[in-house]
Amino acid sequence: MKLIHPLGLLLLSFVSLPCAVVVPAVRADSWREAKALVNWKASLLSSADESLGSWSLASYTNLCRWSGIMCDSAGHVAELNFGGTRLNGTLDDLDFSAFPHLKKLMLVGNGLHGTFPPGIGNMTSLVELQIKNNPYLRGAIPRSIGQLRHLTILNLEVLGLDGTLPEEIGNLTSLKELTLSSVSLIGSIPHTIGILTNLRWLQLDDNNLTGSIPGDIGNMTELQTMEFSYNYLEGQLPSTISHLIKLQHLHLLENQLGGHIFPELGNSSLLETIGIAENNFSGPFPSSICAGQAVEIVFAEYNGFTSIHPQTFRNCTTLQYVDFTANNIVAELRECFGEHPGWLKLMAFSQNHLYGTLLTEQGEVFLCNSTDLVVLDLSNNALHGSVSMCLSDMPKLQFIDLSRNTFNGVVPFSCQDSLNYLHLANNHFRGTFPLGLKKCKSLITLDLGGNHFSGTIPSWLSMSFPSLEFLRLSSNIFDGIIPHEIFQFRQLRLLDLSKNMLTGPIPDAFTNFTGMIQEQETSDIMYIYHDFDREVIEIVWKNAGHAYSLRKGAVVGMDLSNNFLSQEIPNGLTTLLGLRFLNLSGNHLSGPIPEDFGNLVLLESLDLSQNQLSGGIPPSFAALKSMGVLNLSYNGLSGRIPTGSQLQTFVDPLIYSHNPGLCGFPLEDCVNSSASTRNQVGKAGDREILWVYCFVAAGFMFGFWLYWGVFLFYSETWRCAFHQYVAWITCKGR
Repeated sequence: MKLIHPLGLLLLSFVSLPCAVVVPAVRADSWREAKALVNWKASLLSSADESLGSWSLASYTNLCRWSGIMCDSAGHVAELNFGGTRLNGTLDDLDFSAFPHLKKLMLVGNGLHGTFPPGIGNMTSLVELQIKNNPYLRGAIPRSIGQLRHLTILNLEVLGLDGTLPEEIGNLTSLKELTLSSVSLIGSIPHTIGILTNLRWLQLDDNNLTGSIPGDIGNMTELQTMEFSYNYLEGQLPSTISHLIKLQHLHLLENQLGGHIFPELGNSSLLETIGIAENNFSGPFPSSICAGQAVEIVFAEYNGFTSIHPQTFRNCTTLQYVDFTANNIVAELRECFGEHPGWLKLMAFSQNHLYGTLLTEQGEVFLCNSTDLVVLDLSNNALHGSVSMCLSDMPKLQFIDLSRNTFNGVVPFSCQDSLNYLHLANNHFRGTFPLGLKKCKSLITLDLGGNHFSGTIPSWLSMSFPSLEFLRLSSNIFDGIIPHEIFQFRQLRLLDLSKNMLTGPIPDAFTNFTGMIQEQETSDIMYIYHDFDREVIEIVWKNAGHAYSLRKGAVVGMDLSNNFLSQEIPNGLTTLLGLRFLNLSGNHLSGPIPEDFGNLVLLESLDLSQNQLSGGIPPSFAALKSMGVLNLSYNGLSGRIPTGSQLQTFVDPLIYSHNPGLCGFPLEDCVNSSASTRNQVGKAGDREILWVYCFVAAGFMFGFWLYWGVFLFYSETWRCAFHQYVAWITCKGR
C-alpha cells in the first residue's frame, strides 16, 4: 500500500475544508425551505395532497425533485411554480423569509383566498413575481412590495384586492413589466411611477382608479405599452406622453378623460394602436397621428371630436381599423380620407354629421379600391346619392350599415359569400325587393325597413338566406300576401313586416320555424370583426321604439302590425315557445284568440289591439308569467277577464277598452256589468219606442199642414188638381 506524503495530506485537508463547511450550510437551507413548504401544505385543504404528494420532510434532501420546485446550481430553491395547481388555501402560513434565494414565484389559478401576504417583501432576491387568477385573494398591495428591488416582472392580475397602489412601487427601478389588471385598485396613480424608467409594459386596466394621469409618466422613455382602460381617470391627457418615443400601444378606453388632445400625439414613430374610445375628448382630432407612418388602429368612438383635418388620414398607408362612431364630426366624407383610400379593414363613422356622397368628382365610388375592407358603418349621417354595385365586389366585406341617411335609388348590388350583415334602413331606396340579394347565402341580418320598397315579398327568401336570424322589412309599401315560405327559416329569431300593405291570412306553417319554437339564449353565434359588436336593429317592443343590440339579449319576436291582414289568428302561433314579443295590432283579424296562448310562457309583450277579434280571453292567459305589456283594446271581445298573478298587475283599463262585452278587473265587476247591460238594453228599447212616436207625430203634422196649406194659400185650380191627384192614387190602388 502506497502511503500519502505528509505534505499531500496537508494540502488535501485544506481543499476539503470548504466542502465540510458548505455541505452542512446547504443542507440547513434545504431543511428550512422544506419545513416551510411542508408547514404550508398542512394548512391547505386535503385536495392539495394529490398535487403536492411528494412534499415530505423525510425526503427533504430530494427537495429539488418536489412538484412545483426548481433549484439553482447550489441546490437552493430558486423557483416556486404552481400554475394551475389547486391549492385551496391561504398564504398566511407560508414563511416567505425561508427562501432568500428565490428568483421566481408563480401562483396562477390556485383557488387561494385570505389576504395578500405582506411578508412577500422578504423575498428580496425575487426577479419575477406573478400571482394571477385568484379572485378571492383579498387585501391591499403591501408597502413591503417596494423591497423587491430586483424585480423585472410584477404581474398581479384578476385578484380581489382593494386599496391603493403604494408609492413604494417607485422603488422597483429594475421593473420592465408591471401588470395590475382587474384587481379593484382605488385612488390615483402615484407620481412615483415616473421613476420606473426601465419599464416597457404598464398595464393598470379594469380597476377603479381615479384622478388624472400624472405628467411624470413622460419620464418612462422605454415604455412601449400603456394600458389604462376601464377606470375612472379624468382630466386632460398630459402632453408629456409625447416624450414616449418608443410607445407602440396607447389604451385609454372607457375613462372620463376630456378636453383637447395635444397635437404631438403622433410623435412616436412606432405608435401602432390608439384606443381612446368612450371618454370626453373634444375639439379637432390631432392631425399628426400618422406622422410616424406606423398607426394601424384608431378607436375613438363615443367622444366629442368635432373635426378631422383633411390631411390627417390621406397618407396613412398603414391604417387598418378606424372607428369614430358617435362623435360630433362635421365633414365632407371624402375630405377625411381622400378619394381612393387603399386601407381600411374597418371603417366606422356612425352617428356623426358627415355629408356628401360616396361618389368622387369623376363619378367613381369612394372606397371601391378598399379590397380588404371588412366592416363599413356610415349609418346616422347626412350622406346622400346612390350606392354603387362596387360595394358588392369587395371580397372580404362582412358588415355594411348605411342606415339612417338619405341614400336613394334602387339597390343595385349583389353579394359576396362573405357578407353577413346588411343594414340599409331609413333611407329613400325604392323599387321591388332587390333581386341581387338572392346571392347573399351567408346573411345573418337583413334590415331594409323604413324605405320605399314595393311589390310582393319574394317566396325565395328562406331558400336564399339559410342562416338568416333577423329580417326587418317594416315601413315600406310591400303588398300582396305573406308567402308561407317566409316561415321556413330555421334560424330566424326576428321577423318584422309591420307597416306595409300586406293582405290575406297569416300563414299557419310554423313546423320548421325552429328559431322561434325553441327558447334562445343570448346569441353566441353573432360574430363581428375584431369585437365590433355594436350591431343594432330598430324594433317596436313593449309599445316603444328600441334600437336593439342584437348581442345583448335573446330577442325573439314577430311584428306583423299595421297591415290589412284578415281571417283568424292561426293556432300554429302558439307553438312558437321562444317568442318574447308578438304584435298583430292594426289589422282586420277576426274570430277568437287561440285557446293555447298560455303556452307562450316567455312572452313579455303582446299587442292584439285594433282588430275584429271576438269571443272571450282564453283562461290560459293566466299562465303568462313573463308578460310585461298587454294591449287587447279596440276589438269585440266579451266575457270575464282571466285572473292570474301577472294579469293582476295590469291595472290600466285602457288595455281592454272598446271591448263592450268585457268585464272583471280592472274593468267593472261582471255582476254589476250584467245589471248595467240589462238597464242599457231596457233604456235602448224605450228610446226606440220614443223615436217611433216622434216620427208618427212629425208625419201627422207634416200631412196636416200640407193639406190645409193647399186650400188656404193656393188658387182653386191647385185645389182641384190636388183632389184629382188624390183620386187617381186611390183608383190606382184599387
